[in-house]
Amino acid sequence: MNRRPQLVIAPGKEKALQRHHPWIFSGAVKRIEGDPQEGDLVDVVDTHGQWMAMGHYQNESIICKVLTFDAHEAASPIEEILRRRIHSAVNYRVLLGFFGDERTNVFRIVHAEGDFLPGLVADWYNGVLVLQAHSVGMHRLFPMLTALYVDLLKPLGLRSIFDKSSATVSVDSVDGYIWGDEPLEHEITEHGNRLLINFFEGQKTGFFIDQRENRALVQELSKGHRVLNCFGYTGGFSLAALRGGAEYVETVDISKKAIDLCNRNVALNFGPDAPHKGVPDDVLKYLATLDDRFDFIILDPPAFAKNHKALQAGLKGYRSINQRAMQHIPSGGLLMTFSCSQAVSKEDFQTMVFTAAMNAHRTVRIVRQLPHAMDHPVSICHPEGEYLKGLLLQVE
Repeated sequence: MNRRPQLVIAPGKEKALQRHHPWIFSGAVKRIEGDPQEGDLVDVVDTHGQWMAMGHYQNESIICKVLTFDAHEAASPIEEILRRRIHSAVNYRVLLGFFGDERTNVFRIVHAEGDFLPGLVADWYNGVLVLQAHSVGMHRLFPMLTALYVDLLKPLGLRSIFDKSSATVSVDSVDGYIWGDEPLEHEITEHGNRLLINFFEGQKTGFFIDQRENRALVQELSKGHRVLNCFGYTGGFSLAALRGGAEYVETVDISKKAIDLCNRNVALNFGPDAPHKGVPDDVLKYLATLDDRFDFIILDPPAFAKNHKALQAGLKGYRSINQRAMQHIPSGGLLMTFSCSQAVSKEDFQTMVFTAAMNAHRTVRIVRQLPHAMDHPVSICHPEGEYLKGLLLQVE
């Protein structure tokens, strides 16, 4: 094994590593041997020098994201490790039937820790692969990853690779195409709905792919309903509701650009006279003036709690929007509500919904738990990967 800088774990701090948790926090490190730079590969050893793992070094509270707990694998070239992981991740999506589905051609190919590649997200948008690094070490590997993906995915229709890491890594990175064709705008299909994607301006990797199965549920439930889609972005839930036969749909988002694209998406699918209105407005202010005309409300806000320090303030924000929605929904109406904050546990989220219901003086039944889609697998050793919490509620 090549000599790499080492992180020496403090006595009594080995348990998480022994359980193969892929994050090592700085407080667990007794000392650093060598001079690792941001993104370098490092070996992790216990105080007796026994090798435990290999991963990418970071100048953050999570000081290392582990790539392997296998000493034999750690001795092999990094390209071989990446190739095995990527093949496994793609084969999983092939097994689930994502490739070749004419009604849905957008899905996640690599879900970071869930596919044993911490720091990497890769999403497939109808032939465009969008890579997003969440660590400097993974971003450094993009040239190697690009070659691997071209080799593996070109026969499956790969036309372009886009780097969408400018907001997620602490190095100079400019969003843009790194291989293939370079369209400014791109069209995808989800459950038969056509959507326009702008990779340069879009949030996340361009679209909120993790909600795909929940949008399918909205499509099933919307017939005859008047639907309010809050934090609606470019209209994924709104298109699902319209496709499902909603009587009327309103999309609210603070971003005028998002609402403009939402309106274009609605017209693309249902024509200029579709029963839909896009409202560029602050959702919290909008909910304060809401009347009782919507009997199906969707709340899919951004992460109000980015970390545990912001948890209480985040829960207060979630409680406020849920309480206001519950106050105005007619008896028997449906409320679909989410938190994408990793810091918010399932218990925190459900307690927040309970408190909002009590404050609104409404009786609520849980119809269904709503996780993220199955192309976002979660490692059993990394439960934090289950970041999206959602509930479908009926409000009396």
